[in-house]
Order: sequence, then structure tokens, then C-alpha cells
Amino acid sequence: MRPTIVLFTRDLRLHDHPALAAAVGRGAPVAPLFVVDPAIITRSARNRVAYLAEALADLRAALRRAGADLAVRRGDTVTEVLRAARAIGADRVHLSADVSAFATARAARLRAEGAAAGVEVTEYPGLTVVPPGALAPAGGGHYRVFTPYWRAWEGLRHRPVAEAPHALRPVEGWGGGEPPGRADIARGIGELSPERVRGGESAARARVRAWLAGGCADYEAAHDDLAAAATSRLSADLRFGCVSPRELAGAAAEVPGGGAAFVRQLAWRDFHHQVLLAFPDLARRDYRPRETAWRTDAAALAAWREGRTGVPIVDAGMRQLRAEGFLHNRARIITAAYLTRELGLDWRDGADHFHALLTDGDIADNYGNWQWVAGTGNDTRPHRTYNIGRQARRFDPDGDYVRRHVPELAGIAGAAVHTARAPDAPGDAHQPPLFDPD
Repeated sequence: MRPTIVLFTRDLRLHDHPALAAAVGRGAPVAPLFVVDPAIITRSARNRVAYLAEALADLRAALRRAGADLAVRRGDTVTEVLRAARAIGADRVHLSADVSAFATARAARLRAEGAAAGVEVTEYPGLTVVPPGALAPAGGGHYRVFTPYWRAWEGLRHRPVAEAPHALRPVEGWGGGEPPGRADIARGIGELSPERVRGGESAARARVRAWLAGGCADYEAAHDDLAAAATSRLSADLRFGCVSPRELAGAAAEVPGGGAAFVRQLAWRDFHHQVLLAFPDLARRDYRPRETAWRTDAAALAAWREGRTGVPIVDAGMRQLRAEGFLHNRARIITAAYLTRELGLDWRDGADHFHALLTDGDIADNYGNWQWVAGTGNDTRPHRTYNIGRQARRFDPDGDYVRRHVPELAGIAGAAVHTARAPDAPGDAHQPPLFDPD
């Protein structure tokens, strides 16, 4: 039986990997492959490239323990996959289905050129709990509002979790190639955050075990507490597929207390992915057209990016983003609302900045959430208001989050830190009225 190539993309794991499981089930030799595409690397955040390098090294080690190896090639993905297929006589390629415009175009080209070369290309689920095209409203199209999507999502019987293979039939001579290294990281955009999360399925599964055994039970009550940082911190692991969202949802559903609320967040992730599949321009074009134009203010945008707006809760969030390549979800909402609702600046500028730093940067989630906050996305209340001061007092009542990330305010006790101004903050030229001081 001729070999099957399993093309890894955003699914860097062995556990619950339907494309891999199907290849193993054929009984043929399996050739795991990852292609480092320069067109992607140079547009990726340095934090994501660093995570990718670690995840690929971990994946290779896991595959070797199972008796196979990971080949890493460089260049255009379709070209390298078909070149590899010719070299080893493979007649099939398995990969996980993705939803971005780039990924869907790549898969379509791979299918077309593969068919011409006698190579069958098959896509499998795995990047979300529910495949993006599996649910549709009665009138057709896609779900534009989360609540009806959630009801349909809850009522769907999810696919079984696929077991990780214990032994793989290898392809003789298969392997070689180096994962991304320092030069690739340097070619990425943004900064390499000193406190970023480490990549790979091994580390990710350890984080999952700790989360399910600890914080998940309190998730519903504590997830908005900025200082407590009581969220899973699994977003980067999900973005790179080092954790199976299907497996995670099944396990979290069994956790009393906060498990159900956490599963709902995984459904939100699925929701944004089905929106992106239906609206490929999500990162560049208003999903819900806006009636008024955005302001242009380069100085205000720079101050926001650098965490020196003079609004402590906003600056704390922007500095956490830079230091960790991660941002608490409530802080994402606050910082995005400040940029778009208070300063009136274009959501694309904010979303692009996040995407240049976030290790978990994902087009569906990052740009979908930014449009939601900006009032151009899937929020049913596009004109909702955000009182930044009230958000600060509610979600960081003692000011601990601000003091943690804005050290120049560390000497100000309690909630008073929220009305303080950092010594090096800019003047009032770019500061609209934010909230009542009481």
C-alpha cells in the first residue's frame, strides 16, 4: 500500500487528530510533513514563530517515539507537498480543514494540483469543536448571532475523540529538515515577549491537566477578575492545535461549576470560525458597515500601542500584551473599547497591533472580537457603550492588575490607582472624558 502524507498545519498534536487517525487506519505507511512557508512566516508575530518552533520540535519527538518522523520542508506548501508525494510514491494527502482565505485557497489548489498528479487530497475536522460548515440557520448561510448558534451547537452530537496512535508505519528515509529557528523568528513581526508561553503538545497537555484539576471549576465566577488571572491560558495551544478543542470541550463539560461556562467560550471560538469561513474579509472589511468614519490620530494610536495613554487600566493591558504575548480577555475588551469607542480610531489598527504580538493571534478570534467591540461585527447591540472607569473598578477593584503591569503606579494603594496618571503619560490632548470620578 502506498504511503499517505499527513500535512500538519494548525494541528500540531497526536491526540485527537482525525486526519492522522484516518491515515493510520488505512494501514499504510504514514509520512508526517510540515512546510515552513516564507510567505506566512514573515507575516507572523515573532511570538507565534517561536511557539511554532517549539511545537514542531515536540511533535517530531512524539512522532519518533511512535516509530515515524516529521519531515520539515521550506517553500510553497502545495509545491513541497506534491514534490514529497512524488519522491515517496504517496497517493494520498490528509490535512485538517481550515477557514481563512489563505488556508481555503491553499487547500483548493492542493486538491486541484493533486488530482492532476494522481494524489487524492482529503480534509478532516479538528481545528474546532464543531466543523464550521456543520451548522447553518434554517434560511441558509451562516449564523450571524451567537445565541441561536449556541443553541444549535449544544444540540449537536459531537464527533468521537480520536485516540493518539501508539505505533506508526514509517516511510523509509523519511524525515529531515529544520523547524523555524532564530532567523525565522527575527523575520517575524512585532516583539518577542519575555514572558510568552512555551509551545508544544507536551506542555499544552500539562496546562490542560492543571486547568481541569484546578481553575476550571471556578471559571464562571472568576474569569473576569483581572488580577486573579483565573482563565485557562490555553488560547495559544488551541490556536496551534497543540490541544484538541473537541477533547478539551468533552473534558471540561465534566467539571462541576465552571466547566459549562468554559465550554461556552469554546463555542464562541467555533462561532467566529464559521463567520470567517462565510466572510473571508473579516480582517479588513466591516462585517456590519459603519455609518461614520474613523478618526486619524497617529499620536494617540502610538500612545495606546505603547501603554502610555495615562488611563491606568488601558496601559496595564497594553503592557501585559507586550510582556507576555497574551492579554486577559476582559483587558482585550477594555483596551479595544478605549481605542474604538473613546478615541474613535479604526479597529483595524488595533486588531493589527494585537495580531503582531499575540501568541494566540488567530484571524477568526482576534478580528472577530475586535469587530464585535467596535460595533462593526456580530454584536446585536452595535452602539453599546463602555464606561472604562466602571470596567476598571468592577474587574480590578483593588487595583492589583494595574500595579502589576504599570510599576510607576505601584505606590498608589487600592482603587485610587485607577484615577492616577503615570508620571511619563502624555498630556490631555488625546484624552477624551472617560468616566465620572466617583
